[in-house]
Amino acid sequence: MKRIFTLLFASFTLLSFSSMVGIEDVVASLKSGNASQIAKYFDNTVEITLPAKSNSYSKSQAEMILKDFFINNSIKSFKILHKGDNGGSQFCIGTLQTSAATYRTTIYMKQKADRQVLQEIRFENQ
Repeated sequence: MKRIFTLLFASFTLLSFSSMVGIEDVVASLKSGNASQIAKYFDNTVEITLPAKSNSYSKSQAEMILKDFFINNSIKSFKILHKGDNGGSQFCIGTLQTSAATYRTTIYMKQKADRQVLQEIRFENQ
């Protein structure tokens, strides 16, 4: 019985840790303005909200939109304001400082099978 409890606890701990890895990678890539690295976590469709437009895009379209955003908004810094998870979903809210403006940024990820996928990213003027 003790072994079963230990095994369950260890499994839960590993799953909890591994689920946070995805959002940490996305945040690190966001800080460096690396759209290609962020795109590795995209779900089949991704909702992207920018100050001038908001839509759902395929993986490849979303990557191009994000690359264009980073070209026009050179990243200076990203500060996490709040981060959390709920039932396999994770979110991160922060402030993205760019050469052009400051954006309230929201990242939403969800567990699908054995990995975290990015389903939504928002950049809203502050």
